[in-house]
Amino acid sequence: MGPTITSGAATVSADLQTLFHLQRQASRRIAQTTAAERISKLDGIRREVESNLAAIQAALKADFGKPPEEVLLTEIFPLVSEINHVRQHLAQWMAPRVVPASTAFTGASCQVRYQPRGVVLIISPWNYPFQLALGPLVSAIAAGNCAVVKLSEFSPHTSALAAELVERLFPASEVAVVQGEKEVAQELLQLPFDHVFFTGSPAVGRQVMSAAARHLASVTLELGGKSPAILDASAPLDHAANRITWGKFINAGQTCVAPDYVLVPEPHREEFLSAVQRAIERLYGGPEKSLGNPDYCRLIHDRHLNRLQETLSAALAAGARLAIGGQVSLEERKLAPTVLDQVQPNNPIMQEEIFGPILPVIGYGGLEQALELVNSLPHPLALYIFSRDRSKTERILAETRAGDTVVNDVVVHYSNSSLPFGGVGTSGIGKAHGVYGFQEFSHQRAVLVQPRLTATALLTPPYDRPWLKKLIGWTLKYFS
Repeated sequence: MGPTITSGAATVSADLQTLFHLQRQASRRIAQTTAAERISKLDGIRREVESNLAAIQAALKADFGKPPEEVLLTEIFPLVSEINHVRQHLAQWMAPRVVPASTAFTGASCQVRYQPRGVVLIISPWNYPFQLALGPLVSAIAAGNCAVVKLSEFSPHTSALAAELVERLFPASEVAVVQGEKEVAQELLQLPFDHVFFTGSPAVGRQVMSAAARHLASVTLELGGKSPAILDASAPLDHAANRITWGKFINAGQTCVAPDYVLVPEPHREEFLSAVQRAIERLYGGPEKSLGNPDYCRLIHDRHLNRLQETLSAALAAGARLAIGGQVSLEERKLAPTVLDQVQPNNPIMQEEIFGPILPVIGYGGLEQALELVNSLPHPLALYIFSRDRSKTERILAETRAGDTVVNDVVVHYSNSSLPFGGVGTSGIGKAHGVYGFQEFSHQRAVLVQPRLTATALLTPPYDRPWLKKLIGWTLKYFS
């Protein structure tokens, strides 16, 4: 078992280089593992998770004040579901995939074979520090890679527990965990990993991609953005308000796919705000009581709370109206569920992802106005539609771009391992979960086997032979 490397180690660079060398040496052997061997490793992760539920819940309580039930729903369920899905299908995914040969290559055998990328780096975030560290690791192991996982320094209790779990299961030459400040992540990015999987902000994602480019390493970037929720006139307002309120304020809004703002037909705006007020009262007892409610999470650290207070102040100074909430508990490190009304598109709060419990609500006239606003911003990680009108739903889907979309709900797509998860443009590159995560950590190797006699062997110089000129012409005419 390898020790966890921290930023306090005097020889951290040498340690990281040694660790990388160990994994590079082991990667060829790990690449040859069978589906059964990889599944056995995933089963080990699942057993460790299931036997340490109380410890995991306690760690997340210490880092976020997160209720144990929310830990089960947002950290454990997605991870265990992913493992179960992978183990059910892995043998099929690993099998060579036969593809048809084009007419010009009649008689050839064509396959796509999935091979591991080699040694991969997973940089996990602080907002869901358990499942966003181990979830990508599941895909990396399924694909046959060695992996280094950089855990977040902002969730120390959960990161320490995740490190212990991984170290009990794997030698450092196969899977290793690294803890420390951002400087450790920067040192890791100097190493020639074969693939980098990063979850975090677009700003840091650009730095990760730039560092990976120096080694021509492939990347998966799970970023974020301003994910809108669009209601049309047919949307059931109470249902929409209930689901949006839940999805926005779970984990105190520190969720990359949380609804970032809501677009509501202007005639229904006041009614929607009232429905959100009722939903907050039902979930947390109201904004004021949420500050002492154990079901409502804390913000990750004081700096994040200060940033959100500044964001709220700037939005109000620019003309937004505080419709709900706004209360703060410095002692509990909480900002109450907060809803803003009369938010203009040029308000500062509409420029960057909020990543906290502040929800702008914007009224619109025609659907064209709502679509224009959504399309004026970078493509979001998620887009939510609330509608009973299929034609309006299809129009929104056709005229917008987003990483993923849910109709008449929010957030729940993340836990469906049958769907690809990931962004587009500034909200991300690549896909995760299920077969898509397996493919992301795999090289798709083309294999073509020619028979002994093949027509393509005739298409060689010298080209001045009349019959060859005709054959090439026929090839272009009939086989292209």
